Amino acid sequence: MTVDRADGPADGLTPVLRPVRAGNGFEEALEQILQIVRLGLVPGGGRLPAERELAERLGISRVTLREVLKVLQDQGLVESRRGRYGGTFVLARSDAGGEDELRRRVAGVDVEDVLRFREVLEVGAAGLCAAHGLEYERAERLRQALARTRDAPLGDYRRLDTLLHLTLAELCGSPTLTAQYAAVRATVNELLDCIPLLVRNLEHSQRQHTALVEAVLDGDADGAREIMREHCAGTAALLRGFLA
Repeated sequence: MTVDRADGPADGLTPVLRPVRAGNGFEEALEQILQIVRLGLVPGGGRLPAERELAERLGISRVTLREVLKVLQDQGLVESRRGRYGGTFVLARSDAGGEDELRRRVAGVDVEDVLRFREVLEVGAAGLCAAHGLEYERAERLRQALARTRDAPLGDYRRLDTLLHLTLAELCGSPTLTAQYAAVRATVNELLDCIPLLVRNLEHSQRQHTALVEAVLDGDADGAREIMREHCAGTAALLRGFLA
């Protein structure tokens, strides 16, 4: 996979991991690593990047990073393992719990606001990428993100789908938009995790992904925005259906 060196390591975490601002290093580092866990970018049983790398990418000391990881461990989200193959590993999440759990999570969320904000960010990102164009290396990143979603195991599809959307958000060139999208996508995933993966829906979604990437790479900004708007509407309809 070819990656623009300025974009950092090609581990799928680049859209979320970024240097924190001075003064709130602990809080912002905790927020970012929580997003990685909530978005499923490192699946259950998977290992986070090494402490040295994480600290460098976040722009914090290893002492601060260890404090962050201690909080996550206390919350039962990660565990630390020693030895040659040690590191910090994300713990597998328990079963989502179906419609009852979905309703519990929805109780504290303004679903319509979340879905509208997601649509605004995603449609905007798609239009910007198409209008401004992507040089070869960035275009290749988008192609590879799409390729990973094809024939993905059902249990891994949502993570790879999330990574494709995060990649598009990052490539639009606005770090602020990328950060806001990561946050809203985490909330959407919390809801999606409570409903079943439907093969027919995933097939339709994949056709939209392919058309979207083609429109972006062709520089068709209007087409990219319209495809993304329809794609977001499909997810919204699915969630509303389970909530009805």
